[in-house]
Formats: sequence, structure tokens, C-alpha cells
Amino acid sequence: MLDENKKDVILEISHLHKKYDENFAIKDLSLKLHKREVVVLVGSSGCGKSTLLRCINLLEDVQGGEIKLCGETISNRKSNLPEIRQKIGMVFQNYELFPHKNVLDNIILAPIKVQKRKKEEVIEAAKVLLKRVGLEGKAYSMPSQLSGGQKQRVAIVRALCMNPEILLFDEVTASLDPEMTREVLEVILELADMGKTMLVVTHEMQFARAVADRIVFMDEGSIIEATSPEDFFESPKSEKVKAFLDTFTYKQKRK
Repeated sequence: MLDENKKDVILEISHLHKKYDENFAIKDLSLKLHKREVVVLVGSSGCGKSTLLRCINLLEDVQGGEIKLCGETISNRKSNLPEIRQKIGMVFQNYELFPHKNVLDNIILAPIKVQKRKKEEVIEAAKVLLKRVGLEGKAYSMPSQLSGGQKQRVAIVRALCMNPEILLFDEVTASLDPEMTREVLEVILELADMGKTMLVVTHEMQFARAVADRIVFMDEGSIIEATSPEDFFESPKSEKVKAFLDTFTYKQKRK
């Protein structure tokens, strides 16, 4: 959780605009993320959460505003993209594992090829991380031999092995069944306890409440409310947030 004595700004987004044709996906959005902080992005589907992560990871160009990582402006950079992305670990909903490579080779490829680290060192680090997420016996398995939850944990290890400044999680449990979802969320909770800086997009409200230092609610590409988990769930100020939470309460009652 957030260490109040270490409020160094890792990520700073200022007045960001992202458009597709004439439609705004992100509109005048500003946000800061501090070292060791976990910020969870929530909101209805299509509100811009995933687009924001893709802008941060430079997978999307922006039409206005600025993104700074560790004090360096990275938005709309055309050079040194691999160097910048080494500092940003992104875990996608659909794993993005190479199907023809085993688990270990999937993990060590980027640290060796991009960061030019020694193979032996990277293999050792990868095996330590695999053990931490309960996959020490799967290093030489192929992705096709893994469950969805196991694949997602491999994707998390792959991101961690690059030693990034910040981790981005984009709906990493959306395609998983409840048991696999629990496996992955437990790993992210452990990362939070380790002090990793994370920006997490999720629809899992109980998880959001447990892991977040701040919850940011987005609607139509803008931030409507940004506050502590307690205030978000117990005393939301925006009518849109209240309606959003009522929807989840209704779904829980229906189960």
C-alpha cells in the first residue's frame, strides 16, 4: 500500500486528449501516480480506461496534453520506444504469450534481447518469480498446456522480469472463471504488498477495494471522481458513481 513517506511522482498525465476521428476517447484528463501507489481505474465499458493504459504505454498517439514518466515527457515520442517501454510493464487481458515458446523462453526473451542482460541472470530471476506466483513446475511447459489463470500469471512474471517502474493491468481477469480470477488477483495483491507501483483497470469491485490506495472513476473519457476506496464505496459524491455502484449491488443481489 502507499507509503506516505515516498510520494515521488512516477507518472504524471496532464490535460490528455485522445480522439478517434472526431470522437473523444480521453478528454482533458489529468492524473498523478506516486511511487508504491496502487491506483484502480473503474467505470462502465467504453469509458476510456483501457485506452488510457494504451496511451501511457505509447500504443496510441494522443492529440493533446502530456504524459511524463519519472519526470521525462514520453507522449508522442517516436524515438527510443523500446527504452521507454522497458520502464512500463503492461499485462493484457489476452496474455500475449508466444505460443511456440515455452514459459521460460516467453519470460526471458525481452530482458535478453532488449535489455541485453546475461541469460543466466535472467533465467535465475525468472525462476524466482515463477516460484513466487506458484508456477515453479511450469517453466518448460508450453502456453497451450496452461490454464487461463496460469497464462495470466506467466504474463505478470514476464512484465516483472523487465524491472519496470510501473505496472499496468488491463482487465486481466475478464476472460477467466472465478477460480482462475482468484489466483491472478492474489498475485496482484501480493505485488501491492511488495510496494509495486500499479495502475489497474478492473470490474472486480471487491478486489478494487482491497488493493487500491485510490480509486479513479472514469466516464466518457474524463475523471469524474478520484478518492480513497472507503470514500468511493461508502460516500460517493457523484451521481454517476452512485448509479455505477448501484448496478454492481444489484448484480450481487441477483447471484
